[in-house]
This record gives sequence, C-alpha cells and structure tokens, in this order.
Amino acid sequence: MKSKIFLVALLAMLTTGLKVSAQTSAGKKTTVQAITFKKDNLNLAGNVFLPAGFDKNKKYPAIVVVHPGGGVKEQTAGLYAQQLAKNGFVTLAFDASHQGASEGLPRFLDNPINRVGDIYSAVDYLVTLPYVDANSIGGLGICAGSGATVKAAMTERRIKALATVSGVDVGAAGRRGWDGKGSGEEVIATLEAVAKQRTSEANGAAPLYVPYVPEVGDKTAPRDLQEAAEYYRTPRGQYPTSTNKLLFSGVSYSILFDGFGQADKLLTQPLLLVAGSEAGSLWHSQELIEKAASKNKELFIIKGATHMDLYDGNQYVPQVTKKLTEFFGKNL
Repeated sequence: MKSKIFLVALLAMLTTGLKVSAQTSAGKKTTVQAITFKKDNLNLAGNVFLPAGFDKNKKYPAIVVVHPGGGVKEQTAGLYAQQLAKNGFVTLAFDASHQGASEGLPRFLDNPINRVGDIYSAVDYLVTLPYVDANSIGGLGICAGSGATVKAAMTERRIKALATVSGVDVGAAGRRGWDGKGSGEEVIATLEAVAKQRTSEANGAAPLYVPYVPEVGDKTAPRDLQEAAEYYRTPRGQYPTSTNKLLFSGVSYSILFDGFGQADKLLTQPLLLVAGSEAGSLWHSQELIEKAASKNKELFIIKGATHMDLYDGNQYVPQVTKKLTEFFGKNL
C-alpha cells in the first residue's frame, strides 16, 4: 500500500507554507484583503494583494497565483503573490474548490479539471475590480497548480502571459512516475484500488483519505517528496487548512488529466518556466518548453535548486521573484 500512497503523492505536490502578511517596500505597505468569489454555486476564498502605494483610481496589471496540490493560499502561492504585489502587480491567491477555506463537497477532492474552472472564475473576479486592467492579466502556477494554469490559459484568452514555478502536470506524474521514467504498471493497480473504494463508498463505506506526502524522514520516498514532507509537515510549512489529506476515490481524475495536451496548438501566450536544476520534476518544464506554441517562451533553470527549494526561503525566492517581475512587466 505504501507504493500506492507514494503514487498518489506524486499526483499533486504540495506547497510549503509561509504565512503572509503586509510587507514594506520603499516605505510603503502592500496590503492584503480577504475576499470570496463565485465559482458556479460555490464560494471560493482568496486573498487579494495590493501594491505598495496603491491608488484606487489607477489601473494595474493583475496575476492569478495558483497553489500546488494540497496547498492553500497562505503558503507558497501567497508568498509569491505578496512578492509580486511589492513589485507593482495586483495579485490573487485563492484556495481551490473542495480545499482550504473554499467551499465544495466532497472535501479534499483534488480534481485538476475543477481547478481549471476555478481559474476561469478567478479571472472573472479580477475583471470586475475597477483598479485591474482587464487586458493585462497573467497566470502563475506552482507545482501541480502549473498543470491546471497551463490548461486554463489555453482556452482562457484573458490570460495574456503565463509563468510556472517547479511546474508539474499531475496526470503525467501519475502515469509516468515522479521522475517521468515509470512503466505505468502501478497506475493500473492504483486505478483498480480506486474502483474498489468507490464501490465500497457507493454502498455506504466511509471515504478513504491518503496523504500527499510521506512521513518526515522516510528515506524510501523520492527526494522531492522527502523535502516536501520536511516543509509541509513541520512548523516551517504547516498551515491549519492544509491538512495533507487527499480523497482517494478522486485520484482517477488526476491520472486522467493531461495538463500540457494541446499546448502545441493552443498555448500561444508568452511563457516563462522556472525550475531547479536538481528537481526531479524538471522534465515537466523541459517537455512543455519544447511543446508550447508560444513564440515568446523561456525555460529559466536555477542551478543547484531542487523542486522544493523554490517554494520559500531567502536563497532562491528573490531570484525567482526578480525573473517573474521582469517577465510579467514586459508582457502585461
């Protein structure tokens, strides 16, 4: 069962979890506003970050920041949203439906197609804000949030520029393994287990939840997952609404998902992919940069960094933020 749990964990890498707060830039404060917006009949919870020196009479470029699987808006998505706001952007980090403080039943369902719809609705919300330039909206996806953001951007043409950090297509990871070299044999075993569990739940059994990441110190897990556990399951990254729970009966949605499919035809916006040279997930970004139809595209590799190194900390986040600011500044 341990191997199956690890496969589940590969489907959606989580986030670390730095709590966000107002920050000072050049003597002025960015501010954060807790908001909700509609996605069909659900209320999704978000945080809007306003730039230092915010003027409600001006129009600002805006960026939707999409958290990793299992994460919430207060973690790495909020960290990057905050940093980009310090550099002049209005940013929105929100909890995916069925997760965090957002509504949606069953709880802890991580369906990437649902998350694509969440992003559509986040853009809907941004274009209603009088201080947002509706023609200058970008998307930033982190880890599993990247696959959903890439997929959304292909058909959500209001997203004018797209960036990813430690990008992952959860469907590809589920089918091919974290390193992209899997045979696929465990995928069938996992789907058989999901089918059995769905039958049990249809007959009244309690839902089964599995963890996104293993126990801290479990050396049998891939390196990236070991580092994820060190972030997510220790005070450095813990957040009350990020519970390390995944609804097992929903795993088939993730395995089916093809986040980068049709990118050779539909992904035409300016594209920036940021990844660590030592990340086991690097192959996702390498494949997407080759596939994307974008004429303006770049794979920016940070030497020596792992997947989780780009989630927080002073060593790499300033470097990533600088690159993101330059990219969105030129393309929004």
